[in-house]
Parts: sequence; structure tokens; C-alpha cells
Amino acid sequence: MSRVQPPTTRSRWAPSGSYNVVFRGPGIGGTGQFCEERKDAQPDSRFYHAYENYLSYAFPHDELKPLTKSFTDSLSELGNLKLEHLPQDYNGSALTLIESLSSLVILGNNSEFERAVLWISENLRFSVDARINLFECNIRVLGGLVSAHVLATDSTNRLVNGAYKNQLLILAEDLGRRFLPAFDTPTGLPYAWINLKYGVVVNETTETSTSGCGSLILEMGALSRLTGNPIYESVALRALRKLWSMRSSLNLLGTTLDVVTGEWLEYSSGIGAGVDSFYEYLFKAHILFGKEELWRMFHSAYLAVQKYFRHGPWYHEADMRTGKATYWQLTSLQAFWPGLQVLVGDIAAANSSHREFFYVWEKFGVLPERYLLDHQTLHPTEKYYPLRPELAESTFYLYQATKDPWYLDVGESIVNSLNSYTKVEGGYASIRDVTTMQLEDHQHSFFLAETCKYLYLLFDDSFLVDRNVIFTTEGHPLPVLSDWHERLPETYIPTNWTSSQSEKQGRPASAMSMQVCPATTSNSWGHFDQPAESACHIRDARMNHRLVGKWSSFLAKNASQVLKSWHPALCQAGRLIINVEKSLGMDVGYHDTIGPGHGVVRVEDILRQGEWSNSDRPKA
Repeated sequence: MSRVQPPTTRSRWAPSGSYNVVFRGPGIGGTGQFCEERKDAQPDSRFYHAYENYLSYAFPHDELKPLTKSFTDSLSELGNLKLEHLPQDYNGSALTLIESLSSLVILGNNSEFERAVLWISENLRFSVDARINLFECNIRVLGGLVSAHVLATDSTNRLVNGAYKNQLLILAEDLGRRFLPAFDTPTGLPYAWINLKYGVVVNETTETSTSGCGSLILEMGALSRLTGNPIYESVALRALRKLWSMRSSLNLLGTTLDVVTGEWLEYSSGIGAGVDSFYEYLFKAHILFGKEELWRMFHSAYLAVQKYFRHGPWYHEADMRTGKATYWQLTSLQAFWPGLQVLVGDIAAANSSHREFFYVWEKFGVLPERYLLDHQTLHPTEKYYPLRPELAESTFYLYQATKDPWYLDVGESIVNSLNSYTKVEGGYASIRDVTTMQLEDHQHSFFLAETCKYLYLLFDDSFLVDRNVIFTTEGHPLPVLSDWHERLPETYIPTNWTSSQSEKQGRPASAMSMQVCPATTSNSWGHFDQPAESACHIRDARMNHRLVGKWSSFLAKNASQVLKSWHPALCQAGRLIINVEKSLGMDVGYHDTIGPGHGVVRVEDILRQGEWSNSDRPKA
């Protein structure tokens, strides 16, 4: 990325007008009444406080240092723990601005989005002698550009007619081409590091992580679909397939490996750092591209995780070869897992784990980077909180699935903690030590890309209405389009549907409609047949988790009818959950509750009961 130059008429980007966007409505299951009652919980102000300070003190550099009101050109430092081989002439790429693009659209600020798009189009270039982490640059920069391109071409965002001519896609493809030399290895697994100008440097390290080479398919696949050039998706998919072929007989993978020899360097693994987004991208790529192969990979991997890593509501690490537990610790990155489980339809398990993450959050005021489960105490050194989004993300998904207002309380608690402990005059600062709340002079770009975004969507999901999207691991929305699917996998229709029932229901709009909660119906990016409520809404789960009296008894007897008439997605996911339980030798279904006196529908009933027509559905 060459030195980016701010507009010639001003030394820094001057914020234009007021940034306090008025909510456009309560959304579906949204925020109108809640925010009227709790105005201090409106998370749009969090984004704009971070954004305005970035523009004032750090733009066009990468990230804001909020305590000193200065900047850091940190893209080349991401993933570089030893800060080795840093470039001498790299002066930033407006990383935080790129990461903010989709958030601006979600918050409804189309005018600022347009100004940012045009500035990036005119000023950002990638021909620079800088060694960057492939994974980090992919999810932050490539993902940000690809997502923003789709948003810029969406007529509902009202960009000035003719002002946008695919400039972001051109930039994204230029960046994607610069990634390709990293994949030139005997195994097809990419190097973790690439020089944007010169490719892979001499004596480059051959060590990488599972997530580093297995979490590229969404962004690079989307780039291929948008440009028509299959090479980007091809190399990312080749790496993913190779990685999966290296799994153990237990269907587990390690954490680090050698891209030249294809040998594992670290056999201990879990669902946290180094592996997390591998699982996420298997499933989300299946949603985005409709590849049955990816569903089969994920299905096997998910079963293995639930069997070997789970201990009650917690997840520990284990040896990929034996399944024996290695490290009993919670890491903050694991908090994404309940959100992924919502997409799968495993709501009860998601609820259970989410409550434990929030318990740790409440214990310390924020979520520490590492927590020792066996001692119920902090890790001695990794006790920082860098404004991570994962708990907010899972809270958003669980609220969408259940509409349980308790998750709004969780969101308010997260917002209050951010205000109390991390908000400073110059932005939001990371926490160096959660025991003292000592601050660190760094506002990560993902705070604007993810943390603020998911908190906003928790309280106002109006952006999702009539849109069908999947969020990347960096929180950038990509459209789920039938044109991007190789075929509609009819095999995912629940086997207890008869042909006549299938005809009544009509063909599935996409693979996702049969698998996950995001709706695959009408939206402004795809042209499907039926209206959608919200892109991540599981309608049956409204009454699935906070049940009392006759509702609990009624649903226990009629679970499958509820699920099939309200959303068929969980039928397939229910089979997956039952397989997990049976593989563990457990009674089918989850036996915890959300609160005193609240029942949980047994998943087994989802598949055992017969058809229940929409006309028989009771009124809520």
C-alpha cells in the first residue's frame, strides 16, 4: 500500500456534519421501545466516538492511539508478535477507514460511506514494500473492500449516480493478485506472510496456523464470483481441502503446521486462537457457495469438537491424535462459538456456553484474553482485553434466534463496560490488565468493524430486513445469492417430508434455508420468492427458550410441527445435534434451562413428530 494522501483541501479528513444517526425504525424485533427506555444503550454513539477520533488524529494511517491522540501504521504488525521485518517506508493504508465502510452503511450513514469510498478509490494503492500477514490482510482489507463494493452497488444505499464505477473491486482484485504467490508451495497451503510488492521473500518462515490457511475462502471466493476469475477461490479451496486431509482419525486438527512439508507442528487444538475461524469458514462458505463438500467437512468437524473439546458448557483444548485434554482454559476468541452454533441451529448449546462467557465478563467487568478453567482464575500474563467483539457477536445471534430480552440486558452490560472502562476523550482504549483496568494506547480497527457493529445490530437490526447476508470473521457482510450456489442441494430437505409436502412448501431458495437461521428469501441483493423478517432470525425459537406453563407442555408435544412450520432450517441441524449427543453416549437433548422454571424443548422431538400445518399453528 503506497503512502495514502488525504484530500488536498485539508490536512486531515474533516468530519462532515453530525454523525449521530437517528434510528430509521425499530427493525424486526428491534429496538424502538428498548432504546426509548434505555437511551444510554444506543451503540451508534460508540462507533462515532471511535470513528471521529480516528479521523481527527490518525487518518490516513492504520489505527488510532486514543490515549496520546496519535496513530500507528499497524497493518504490517498484525500477527507479528516479535515485530520482525517491519517495513521502513510504510505509512499506513487507512485500515480503520476500510474496516468502517460496512458499519457506516449498517448505521445508515450513506453520505459518509460515499465520501469514504471515493477517497479510498482515489488514494489507496497496494504497490508497497511491506510484509503483511496474509490472514489479517485478507479478513480486514480484502474483506472490507469486497463487502463495501457490494454495498456500493446496492441501489438502496443511494450513492451518487455514476460516482462509483467498481473502483473498490478493482482495488480488491489487485490485492488478491498480490496474495497468489503465497500459495505457491508443494502442499498448496499458503505462507503466512507475503510482501505486497515482491511476493514471498527469501527464507520466509514456513510455519502458519490452521486459521491462517483455512480462513480465506469467503473473501477470495467472493472475489472470484464478483470478477469472474476463478483463481482466487481455487487456491483458497485447494488450501482448505489440503488442510482437511491432514486431520486425525478423530477428525481433529492441530494449531500450527509447516506449509512446505505439510506436517503438524502443534498437535494441541481447540476452538480458540489459531483455529477458530477455520470452523467458522467451513460452515459460512457452505452457506455462501452452497458446496456440499464444505457441509460434510463442517459436519464431521463439529461432531468432533462437541465430542472431544466440550466439557459441560466449557470448551478446553485437546490433542488432535488422542482427544485427550491438554489445556483447560477459556480464551476470549472462543466466545464466537455460540454465534456459530446459532447458525447451525444448536441453540441450547449456544445458550449454555454464552452464559458462561458472560459470567466471566461480569466477574472481571470485561472478558480477559485467557481464563484458567481448572483454577477458575486469570492467566498470569494474558489478562488483557483488546476491545474484542466475540461476546457481542454471539449475543446478537442469540437475540436474533430467541428474541429473549435478557440478551438486550447483556448487550447493555457490554456497552456500559465499554463506556466505564475503555472510553477516553480520544476514542476507546484497550485494557492492558483487567484486574487494574490499566489502559493500553490502541484502538483496534476491528472495534469499528465488529464490536460496534454487532452491538448496533443487537438493538436495531433494520439493515438486515429484506437482506440476506453472512458476516465474515471480521464482521463484513457478504450477500447470499442463489447465483453463487453451484446448485440447490435438494438432499437437505428433511427426510420426513413427503413429496407432496415438499411441493406445498416449494423449492428451497438456497442451501442456507435448509441449514441455518439466516433467511434465504427476498432481499435487495438476491431475487427470492418470499419476504424475510431478518437475515438471522429463527422464528421457532421465539418460544423455545423462555417457556412457562402450557407453552412448555405444548411445545414438548409439538416441537417438530413448530419447527417445520416456522423454519425448516433446524430439522437438518437437529439431526446434527442428535448425532453429537448419541456419539457422546448421552440422552438426546439438552437438560439445562435458561432460567428458573423455564423449559427447553428436546431436540429429539423435532424429528419424531409428524406434520403440523400452518393453519394449526396457535397464535402467540
